[in-house]
This record gives sequence, C-alpha cells and structure tokens, in this order.
Amino acid sequence: MYDEACPVQTQFPFKRGTDALVPPREYDIFRRAEPVRRVTLWNGQNAWLITRWQDVREVLANNTFSADPDKPGYPTTSPARGAELKARKTFINMDPPEHTRLRRMLTREFMVKRIGQLRPMIEELLQELLDDLENKGPGADLVALVSKPLPANVISTMLGVPQSDFARLGYLSALRNDHSSKPEDIKAAAEEMVGRLSEIIDEKTPNSAAGEDLLSRLIEEQIKPGDLSVIEAARLSALLYIAGHETTTNQIGLGMLTLFRNPDQLAKLKANPELVGPAVEEMLRYVTLTHLNSARVATADAVVAGQLIRAGEPVYPNLAAANYDPDVFKCPHDFDINRAENPHMAFAYGVHQCLGQPLARLELMVFFSEIFKRFPTMELAVSEEQIRFVTEAQTLSVLELPVRW
Repeated sequence: MYDEACPVQTQFPFKRGTDALVPPREYDIFRRAEPVRRVTLWNGQNAWLITRWQDVREVLANNTFSADPDKPGYPTTSPARGAELKARKTFINMDPPEHTRLRRMLTREFMVKRIGQLRPMIEELLQELLDDLENKGPGADLVALVSKPLPANVISTMLGVPQSDFARLGYLSALRNDHSSKPEDIKAAAEEMVGRLSEIIDEKTPNSAAGEDLLSRLIEEQIKPGDLSVIEAARLSALLYIAGHETTTNQIGLGMLTLFRNPDQLAKLKANPELVGPAVEEMLRYVTLTHLNSARVATADAVVAGQLIRAGEPVYPNLAAANYDPDVFKCPHDFDINRAENPHMAFAYGVHQCLGQPLARLELMVFFSEIFKRFPTMELAVSEEQIRFVTEAQTLSVLELPVRW
C-alpha cells in the first residue's frame, strides 16, 4: 500500500515504497492533477512524464516522438542505461525506415503460428525443470530452478546457441539491464555478448542451409544475400536474448508472488484452469515490469493533453502508469483474473510494440497452466518481508522465491 506520509517525488525514476509490487503513488497523483508533468532525471535534465493511458498510447503511436538515443535531448534514467543504449545499436532504438527494415527480418519468426510450434518443446523443458524443483524439495528457489532456466533455454534453443553459452549469456543479459552497473561494465558486457554471438554465427555459416534455428535462417535469408552484416545479426540476436530471457523470467516470479498475495484469485485459477489466459493478461497489466522502457524525444513541436512539448524535449510515456488508469481499468489496484476488458500496454504500443510478445505469452501460459497441476499446494516458504526485489533495473524483478508444497 502507499505511504501517504511520504513527500511526493519529482526525481524520476521514482523510488517504490516498501511494497515493491505497487507502482509509485506519484503516477496516480500526477495522473489526476497533471497528466503531462515535468520531472527531473539523474543528470538534472527535465523530462515530460505522461501517465494517462490515452496520452501514452497517443505518444507511442506518433512518429514525432523518436526512440533513437542519438537524437539530441533523448533521456536516460541512469549512466548505465545510457551506456547500454550506446552499445545496443539495433532496431528497438531506431526510427522508421531503418527500424522497419531490421524488424521485418524477424517478423516471421515471431508470428503466432510459428511460435505455437514451440509449445511441445517448452512443455517438455518445463516438466524437466519441475522435476528438478521436486527433487530439491520444499524450500527450493523457484527463480533459480525454474523461472530463470525456462526462458533462457527456450530463447537459446530458438536462436541455436550452444548450451555451453547459456549461463554466460544470461549473466551478461542481466548485467546490461541493471541500472546500477558501471557504464564501462555495460560496454564490456555488450562487446563480449556481440563478439560471442558473432562467433556462433560464423561457426554456423558453412552448414546454415541445414540448420533449423533462427540464426541459421538469418544467415541464409539475410546475411548471405548481403542484406544484413554479421555484426548486425549478432546485435539483433543479443537483443532477442536479453528480451527473451530477462522479461519472462521476471514475469514468472512476480506473477507467482502476485497469486500468492491474492489467494482468492489463485483459488479461482485452480478451480477453473481455463482462466489462465485472462490471468496471464492481468499479471502483465498488474505488474508492468518493463516500467522504464518507453523513453522518447520530440523531433517537432507537439501537443499532448493540452500541453505543448517542444522539439528536443524528452518524454516518458509511462507504461506502468497507463496500466493503472482508472478511466480504462475498473479498480486498477485490484488484481482480478476475471477482468473483462484488459487493453494493457505491458508490451508497449505502436511500431515499437514488443515483437516477442507471442513467445512471452506462450511461455507464461504453459508455466501457469502446469505449475499448480504439479504442485497444487505450493505457497511461499518465507515471509513476504524476506522477499528481495530489484527495482533499479530496466525490468522489475524478484531475486529469489523460496516455495514449499
């Protein structure tokens, strides 16, 4: 719950209260009083924070607001984030037409039908991880044994990364997302990651025609025809690895914690497993873990909710704030798996809407369909006060989740 005694923050990102699952109360305060509001960033730069669902959607759909960190005025939330953006150099932080060219190379890979073909592999992998959890016994950490390895193994297998690289690439992914990392460590991690993925691409190239993984198809369809360089392909792969690993890992852990905190909703899900789809969507809305993912800068003067935003001014159309807008979501602070209308923007909106959302949804659906079938009495093995969160990172997360059954 909110601590009403605390002063209103104006330094962004806002620190969360004692309950890290609850978005900062400033989102609700500003949405009511000043939905387009100036805030101060770590380096003294001012930015516009946008908190209403309709306004966030409008900005994300408007090409006047650029996602390119090389544009003058583009904001960052920490020195580490600035270093990561400089190191990334791929379509997620590009504007059309270059964004369109690179994203189109991957669109077919993430179509719902193709992703659906991965279900048997994901289900088999999950059962193996749940076996490990059961063998470890009550008190085992669900994050370490299930929610981390599941997405990491899925994206690695999808890409065609050797299993011997899973752990190291996962570590580098987490380091690059951590806002407390040193900029020089971010740069080194990015270089190592892209370097290793470039080596893997080179190793695959002689036999890529026979390959059935995403990297082999990129080699055949994009690199060999000359439409994509090896370094560009390695950067694309690094982005997919980071996005496909960190986000789903964290959503599983936070989703489980949310269910444990809401036993009435957990009981509904156990009694009616067909609610798993709406339950996953509500988890995505309720814990919008990509809470700092929407930085933009205006490339021309624009008006949002009556407020003039001048060219060169930075903007944060905040996804977490939008997903708690009471004009769109009835009783937004309630976790309700029966929510009938749920047009959340956990995967953003517009041309930069998350490409990998079909994969994320499938992994979450498989996990939450199976976990309580296998462990119907599963609950937290520690008090909630002992749960440790990571809030100063690009994605919200929980470090451990000890469970018993």
